[in-house]
Amino acid sequence: MAAQFLEGDLDRADVRALLELHFSAMRSTSPPDACHVLALDGLREPGLTFWSMREDGRLLGVGALKQLAPDHGEVKSMRTAPEALGRGVGTAILAHIVAAARSRGYSRLSLETGSTKPFEAALRLYQREGFLPCGPFGGYQATPFTRFFTRAL
Repeated sequence: MAAQFLEGDLDRADVRALLELHFSAMRSTSPPDACHVLALDGLREPGLTFWSMREDGRLLGVGALKQLAPDHGEVKSMRTAPEALGRGVGTAILAHIVAAARSRGYSRLSLETGSTKPFEAALRLYQREGFLPCGPFGGYQATPFTRFFTRAL
């Protein structure tokens, strides 16, 4: 896949539409006390880097990396565009985030996600890519719905 990653890119209409789809889907499938999806403004916070992934100008997906500590990052807001599902976009975005975390000197990368059917593909991806279950981190609270993963870099 000859893809291009663009940093920032939050003001493009297709990115905003994909993020709105992501936000709506997370809100509709997650209990309010366990939904930690970032709205657009949250993706502009200091310490957070957002990327879009494109091929021939078409948006394939998005993802972000949030710094939790000088040696610890968090995967945020990963979403594949519906028309790009099944093409390895999630794997490519996650690899990009892992590489960025390594280049920043992070020794650990963590994430929080759901545990129900809509999250099955994401759970398989994270486990396949070496993320291991862990306890809550970064101020999150454990809920029956929430799953936490971490990976040493």
